[in-house]
Amino acid sequence: MSLPEVVTVLLAGIAAGTMNAVVGSGTLISFPVLLAIGLPPVTANISNTIGLVPGSVGGAWGYRRELTGQRRRVLVLGTASLLGGLTGGILLLVLPPEVFEVVVPVLVCLALVLIVSQPRINRVVLSRRERRGRLGRPSSITLPAAGSLSTGVYGGYFGASQGILLIGILGVLVPDELHRLNALKNVLVGLVNGTAALLFAVLWVAGDAPVAWGAAALLAVGSLTGGLLGGRYGRLLPPAFLRGLIVVIGLFAVVQLVAG
Repeated sequence: MSLPEVVTVLLAGIAAGTMNAVVGSGTLISFPVLLAIGLPPVTANISNTIGLVPGSVGGAWGYRRELTGQRRRVLVLGTASLLGGLTGGILLLVLPPEVFEVVVPVLVCLALVLIVSQPRINRVVLSRRERRGRLGRPSSITLPAAGSLSTGVYGGYFGASQGILLIGILGVLVPDELHRLNALKNVLVGLVNGTAALLFAVLWVAGDAPVAWGAAALLAVGSLTGGLLGGRYGRLLPPAFLRGLIVVIGLFAVVQLVAG
């Protein structure tokens, strides 16, 4: 890579790490940059997944205070995310890219609808649970786990807007404050990306997965920096502003995915 390309990839990593920590969809910045420097699509996708893992770790660390009291959620949903990430990574290597091209914009649009509707839906859900006296029943974690598994499969396969889709699902199925859900989202996305990245690294050793390690390393440094920045300052955003920002970036993601 030339010096301008090195700088561009590094800056893309910072931007993607920051965006992923705050709202998600950072892949829509870093993945096109890797394509622009000449990497083949599959190589760019795999290298991007590996490079963004440190950013997820940084974002989760920055939101660590908001993770207090969410141990059970992390264990249950994290297990589902691990399985989903592994499945998605395998699918990336055995299925053609066209498989998800039709459904991805639909899933992102659904996530945006959930984000906008979250406050009202949560009020209705909490009201019904209080009337029926079923707050905190074990069954309440089943649907979020299914959502984590599904988004994990998608995230392991490609990952663009994985965070937006996941936080949209969590916002409806897990009654809690948006910043706490965002912290949980950062952990789950990190587990998905980390699982897929580990799979790709093992397969690269076996010669079955193409990885551009130079680009991945630059993204890793940048995304870690961006993740720490996003995790530190993201909680300062008012929930309403954060929700609006998610919608704007999500709409941009839909346009990019459809155009692509």
